[in-house]
Amino acid sequence: MQPDEESARGLAQVEGYLLLHAEVDEARRQARRFTEALPWLTTAQREDVERVYVADRMEVCREMLSRIAGRAVELRDEYTARYDQLKLRCVAVSVLTAGAVGGTCAVLALITR
Repeated sequence: MQPDEESARGLAQVEGYLLLHAEVDEARRQARRFTEALPWLTTAQREDVERVYVADRMEVCREMLSRIAGRAVELRDEYTARYDQLKLRCVAVSVLTAGAVGGTCAVLALITR
């Protein structure tokens, strides 16, 4: 692996780590806000509800990221296929154009003799 690729991969991992922890912190804030609306909960119940809330939120986040990653792969494959098809068309048009120009030049050369 090239140094630039390793750096990019490392930065992506750090970014993912930071995003994950930001999501966990946000889930904890929302869990606290949720349990604050339930004043009758004991401290242990409040902690349990917050823990379950955060765990559920993280599972939803994982599922969503998994779907997004799967869709990104599908789109990459689709766009790669489209690009390959477009590239093939461009090459074909270029070859046909060069052939037509070459043929026209040959015909003109024969006519002008």
